[in-house]
Amino acid sequence: MTMLSRHGAGLSRRIFVSGLAGLGASPVLSARADVVPRPDPAAIPRVATSRPRLDIDTSKWTIGNRTGRAFTVNGSAPAPTLRWREGDDMEIEVVNHLDEPTSIHWHGIRLPAAMDGVPGISFAGIPARSTFTYRFPLRQAGTYWYHSHSGMQEAQGLFGALVIDPATPDPRRADRDYVMVLSDWSDVAPHDIVSNLKQQDDYYNFRQRTLVSLFHDARKQGLNEAITNRLMWSRMRMSATDISDVSGVIYSYLINGQAPDANWTGLFTPGERIRLRVINASAMTLFDFRIPGLSFSVVAADGQDVEPVEIEEFRIGPAETYDVIVEPHDARAWTIFVQSEDRTGYARGTLAPREGMTGPIPPMDPRPVRTMVDMGMGRMAPEKSGMSGISGMSGMSGMSGMSGMSGMSGMSGMDQSERAPSSSGTSPAPQEAIVRDDPGSPPRNVENQNVAMHPVDRLNEPGDGLEDNGRRVLSYAMLRALHPAPDPRPPSREIVLHLTGNMQRYIWGFDAKKFSEAPPIMLRLNERVRITLINDTMMEHPIHLHGFWSELENGHGAHRPNKHTIISQPGSTLSYLVTADTPGMWALHCHLIYHMHLGMFRTVVVS
Repeated sequence: MTMLSRHGAGLSRRIFVSGLAGLGASPVLSARADVVPRPDPAAIPRVATSRPRLDIDTSKWTIGNRTGRAFTVNGSAPAPTLRWREGDDMEIEVVNHLDEPTSIHWHGIRLPAAMDGVPGISFAGIPARSTFTYRFPLRQAGTYWYHSHSGMQEAQGLFGALVIDPATPDPRRADRDYVMVLSDWSDVAPHDIVSNLKQQDDYYNFRQRTLVSLFHDARKQGLNEAITNRLMWSRMRMSATDISDVSGVIYSYLINGQAPDANWTGLFTPGERIRLRVINASAMTLFDFRIPGLSFSVVAADGQDVEPVEIEEFRIGPAETYDVIVEPHDARAWTIFVQSEDRTGYARGTLAPREGMTGPIPPMDPRPVRTMVDMGMGRMAPEKSGMSGISGMSGMSGMSGMSGMSGMSGMSGMDQSERAPSSSGTSPAPQEAIVRDDPGSPPRNVENQNVAMHPVDRLNEPGDGLEDNGRRVLSYAMLRALHPAPDPRPPSREIVLHLTGNMQRYIWGFDAKKFSEAPPIMLRLNERVRITLINDTMMEHPIHLHGFWSELENGHGAHRPNKHTIISQPGSTLSYLVTADTPGMWALHCHLIYHMHLGMFRTVVVS
C-alpha cells in the first residue's frame, strides 16, 4: 500500500470516529411537514430510470398513537422503491435539505469505492444543504436496497428498496411482483436507546425466565437439569433469554411502513405466480417470515439467483434480501406473518383477491432460549446435556476470570468431532497453499465477555427457535447458486476474525478491539482470500462486506451462493471466499446498527 493510502486510512478513522461522537447528542432534525406521507413502497415503478433524483429531508412519523421523527426521501418514509436496469450507466442526484450531513449507501451494489457512500471511508459525505451525484456502471440485477450510512438516519426511516431488471429476460416469470420492506420503528430516539443499553444491557429484555418457567422446564428436562441450567447462567451473569438487544417493548414491526393493524395487502388472482421481494431494513431485528398454510420457493438470495428451494419459513437478518415465488390457488386471504426472533412482536400483511380481506393471525411461537452451543461450548453428548455435576465454570477456556466459576465438571462429554473445518463446509484441498492470518483466541477483557472454546458449523441449522417446529425452514446449507462462481481460483490466504463483545458494557468489535483500536485489513488487488468468522458472542451478527461478493462456503463447491450479508450464528464458525477485484477503502461491519456504531466495524483496504 502506498504512503497516501496509509494516511488515508488514518484520516478516515478519525473522521468516522468523530462522526460517531455525535451519537450521544440529539440528532439535528428540521421539521417542515406535519406528517410524513407513505406511498406504498411495494409499488415498483413501471419504468426503470438511470437518472433519478432523491431529495432528503425530515418529517413527523406516526405509527398507532406514537409519533417520532423520520428522515424522508422524496417526501416519504420508508423511501420509495427505485427501479434500475442492468447495463445502464447510473447518475443519481442526491439533494440534502437537512441541517446535517447525510449519505446513501447502495447496499450490495458493485461499484467504485468513491461511490459506495460511507462517510469517512470512501467519501466525505453529503454536507448540509448541498448536492452530490453518484455515478457508476450497473453490472448486476436483482433485489437490493439503499440506506443512509450517516449517524442513526437509517434507524429513523432513511432506507428504501432497489429493484434491478436483468439485461436478458428473467426466467423466473411472475404475474405479480411486490416489494416487502421489513423494519422496526420506535418513537424513542436512537441515542436514547443506546444510552439505556449502556446503562443496563437487558433494559429492553423484559421476558426473563421465572419460577413458573422453571417448573415448565423441569417437566421437560427433569428438576435437577433445569435447576443446574439456571445456576449455570446465573454464575455466568448472562441471560438465556437474551435474544434481541431491543425488543417489542418499544419497537413496532412494519411491512412497507405499515403496522400490523394497517394490514398491508397484496392482491392476486388464484393460480397466479407472485414474486415477493423481501428486504430486512430493520435496525436491530431478525425476522422469521412465513405464510401459514402456503409453501413457497426461494429463488434468489441477496439479489443473486439460486436453485429454487421449496420451504415454509425462513429467517432474514438485517440487510439480507430473499426473493420468493408463491402460488395461492384458493380465493381467500392468506396472512403474511413475520415475527421477531425474540417473539415480542410481529409484522403482518395479507395476500388476497380483493382489498379489505383478512386472514387469521397465528399465535407467536415460543421464544427461543439460548444454549451452550450459543455460548460456543459445542455440542455435548446427550447424557451430558444437563451439565450435571457443575460446581462452577472455571474449567472452561476463556471463562476462568468470571466470578463464581470454579471447577466445572461434566464438560468431558463434549463431542470434539463436531469441530468445524475452517471453511465451514469443505476442508481446503491438499494442494492449496493457504497462509492463515489468525490472531488466535481473543483475550477476555473489558471489550470481550466470552471466548467460544468450541465453535461449530451451524450452516445446516435454521436458527434458534426454528428447529423442530413442524415446518420446512430454510438454512444456509440449502442455498445453491444457479451459476458457478466466476473466479475458480482457490484462496491463497485465510483471514480469521473473531466477533466479540461485552454485553454488560455494551461494547462490540472484531478480535476484542473496537473500530478505533483495530488496524485495517490489507488485501492485494485481485487477491483471492478466505474470510473465516468465529462468533464468540451469544448473539447473531449479520456481517456485511462492502464492495465484493461473499461466496459462502456451504458445501456446494463452485455453486456456493453469493451473498453481501451473512448471519453468523452464536457459537459458530463459517467461511466465505472473496476476490478483491476493486481497489479502494471498504467497510466490513455488523449490520445491527448499534453494534456497528459501538465498535463492530473494520476498514478493508485493497491496493
